[in-house]
Amino acid sequence: MRRTGTTRRGALTATGAIAMGAVLAGCGGGDDESAGRKGSARAGARTAADRSSAGRAAETSLRVKARSVSTSLFAQYETVVRTHPATTAGLAPLRDAVRAHITALGPGDALGFVRTRPGTGDARAAVRELAAAERRAAASHTEALMKAPPELARLLASVAAAASAHAYLLTELAKETKA
Repeated sequence: MRRTGTTRRGALTATGAIAMGAVLAGCGGGDDESAGRKGSARAGARTAADRSSAGRAAETSLRVKARSVSTSLFAQYETVVRTHPATTAGLAPLRDAVRAHITALGPGDALGFVRTRPGTGDARAAVRELAAAERRAAASHTEALMKAPPELARLLASVAAAASAHAYLLTELAKETKA
């Protein structure tokens, strides 16, 4: 008994014939047509280069913003450590991680030029403020990664995850810190 209708083999053969026809139609043509294609190819290359340039500019902008957020956070750590020296042991590893994030996010302004407001008189409240700042930083990095190219998105995701972990650790540290 013979099968009726379209078979897989018949469909593939027809698809191959159509593709071959399209290739052969694209190969023909006179000099006028090929000149037009070369011009459109150049225009296409320029458009791709423009998009690539815009992509790099957007990535640079995202990096600068993320670095600014981390630099501000680092300055807050410095202020708390300077104002409450008893917190240095608990904050040093987290502060060093934030410094590493700043380095990973790329070149930018020096860390010494960040202005911060004076710290609070209470060490526990200062650590709680740091936890809140870490949560804001995590949210900012998470928002930025939605617009970032893949490589930068992975970096921002890692920095956001670290900021979330820091917020948790700082919340616990605040409970243990004397007022």
